[in-house]
Amino acid sequence: MNRPLPRPTAETKPFWEGCANGVLRFQSCALCGTVQRIPRSLCSGCHGDALAWHESSGYGRVLSHTTVHRAPTPAFRDEVPYVIALIDMDEGFRLMANVAGGPAAGIGIGSRVEIGFREVDGTMLPHAQVCP
Repeated sequence: MNRPLPRPTAETKPFWEGCANGVLRFQSCALCGTVQRIPRSLCSGCHGDALAWHESSGYGRVLSHTTVHRAPTPAFRDEVPYVIALIDMDEGFRLMANVAGGPAAGIGIGSRVEIGFREVDGTMLPHAQVCP
């Protein structure tokens, strides 16, 4: 069984194209400067449509995390246990990603992480690594 992979939409396509090239991207409004926490077609601040994509530094802090011990589908059976983290990136957007090293990575709320990329079934997915 194949793992479920992202299905890019009009709003998220530039994000996933960046991932394919090893670049983490985020949106901000060219009119008011509001960073969009998630990709969208209209600014969450001024409701304008002048959104632009930028390259992220790739660094952030863990807002929350969980360890998955029971595979949600048979496709993840060989992956458990694994850690998923919600990360507030330095630029102001939010990202959910698996954590390299799983439970042994020593992740905690507030941990500083760097985002890298991992190929899964032909798709480059962001993953977090705890900074030393």
